[in-house]
Amino acid sequence: MSSVYFRLLPGPLALLWMLSAPNTVNAQSPTAPSAEDDPAHIDRLWQEASSKYDAARLALLKQVDAAGRQGPFRPDWQSLQSYTVPEWYEDAKFGIFIHWGVYSVPAFANEWYPRNMYIQGSNEFKHHVATYGTPDKFGYKDFIPMFKAEHFDPAAWAQLFRKAGARYVVPVAEHHDGFAMYDSGLSDWTAAKMGPHRDLIGDLAKAVRAEGLHFGLSSHRVEHNFFLGVGRTIPSDVNDPRYAAFYGPAHTWLANPQGRPLNDDFTYVSSAWADDWLARGAELVEKYHPDIVYFDWWIGQPSIRTNLTKFTAFYYNSSLKYGDHVGVINYKDYAIQEHSAVLDLERGQLGDIRPLHWQTDTSVSNKSWGYIKDDTFKSPEFVIHQLIDIVSKNGNLLLNIGPKPDGTIPDEVQRVLLEVGAWLNVDGEAIYGTHPWRKYGEGPTKVAAGSFHDVETSHYTAEDFRFTTKGDVLYAIGLGLPSNGEAVIRSLARVAGSERVQSVALLGGDANLRFDQRADGLHVELPAQAPGTAAYALRITFIHDRAR
Repeated sequence: MSSVYFRLLPGPLALLWMLSAPNTVNAQSPTAPSAEDDPAHIDRLWQEASSKYDAARLALLKQVDAAGRQGPFRPDWQSLQSYTVPEWYEDAKFGIFIHWGVYSVPAFANEWYPRNMYIQGSNEFKHHVATYGTPDKFGYKDFIPMFKAEHFDPAAWAQLFRKAGARYVVPVAEHHDGFAMYDSGLSDWTAAKMGPHRDLIGDLAKAVRAEGLHFGLSSHRVEHNFFLGVGRTIPSDVNDPRYAAFYGPAHTWLANPQGRPLNDDFTYVSSAWADDWLARGAELVEKYHPDIVYFDWWIGQPSIRTNLTKFTAFYYNSSLKYGDHVGVINYKDYAIQEHSAVLDLERGQLGDIRPLHWQTDTSVSNKSWGYIKDDTFKSPEFVIHQLIDIVSKNGNLLLNIGPKPDGTIPDEVQRVLLEVGAWLNVDGEAIYGTHPWRKYGEGPTKVAAGSFHDVETSHYTAEDFRFTTKGDVLYAIGLGLPSNGEAVIRSLARVAGSERVQSVALLGGDANLRFDQRADGLHVELPAQAPGTAAYALRITFIHDRAR
């Protein structure tokens, strides 16, 4: 009898078959491959393993339904598109993203190690077998006791983020691996009950808010539906029903082909999974009252869409109940109706000003979002230039860091953050609380637009400027120092109908720079030693002719 058939037998028949054919059954290991099993049966195993929290889950779902009827937002896109991005978020411009979890223990390749370690032939699989043993003997769950966070100091983290110039902080509450970094009442597999035995998210939330920063959360729970499905193709602990509550249903990922919309993703998603996702999102909102909820791409999967509207209405209505402003949801691609939340581009930028506010999320590290031992890092200059370009186009930058499993932040990462903060301490006036000008900038250097292209942008030159405004003031941010000491801003040429410049000041330097507004542009004489090396900002005011 095949292992698939045995798994589908009702309990009494399975027992009878075991008694009649003990040699065959004894050879059947609980870690044997199960990828060919009926997905409905696989899903039931996960549901049964998680059933101890059915009552708590149902209570949260009832709260979601009630909140959808108690506030300005209903769970439909017609209602949700009336959403307006809160002013604090538009003004903040710069936030810190944090990918920290059990995947920081192996510290190899990237944060998808939990999945790739189960793919035969992958570098992660080879490393795992050589270092820890085969996945049926040492699975991902076995890293949890090694994740101790013994040196985690949330107050020190929050102080570092404030010094970096960040205005909001968004840690990942649960990544694709399914391990909750918070004190969840819907799972045993949490940092509060295993590993660190501490509510890491709760402790960080208190410290971040104590520094006067906004606190958000990122949930990647929905991707857990398929994330560990590759473990069912080989002998591994993912197949063992004893760990179904952690590894989830682990379905086969029938992903949409490259370049095709997520509607073409045909992965098995049960209504039970969609409801569990909704309940866990609601739990995060109820426990931590986040100002931001960041989602990865799979919330746009067709089977999640209905519950996504329910969550959005619940969160927006709840945020108004808990604070004086509506919350922010970050989404990717086309997962949410564009007026209903804030678009996020992963490791990428836009080529021009977007009328609707948006965000880039990228990492200070180049290889991985989570901590790995051999990563490389972006320079402070790169991050500062990226921030300037994004802000000039009506966006925010959410910069990720990956702490070590002991709870410390790598020295290289701290150095980058502090240097970005030092620049913002001088030139932040041209960033915080600003709006786009009539054009984002000028100069020969253009970004490679779109997701996953951020490191493809060429080096900026002394001819590259980015513009922001605040009230009647224009800020021209130079992305390179001119060798002759003269900055030339072509967009401010003296032509018929143009505004006449009244004054030019250097932020952090001379309040009255010499300038000449000519037919070819505004010529500004810079001091021999401009503050900072990454970029400099000019504050420009104009003569307002009331007769015009």
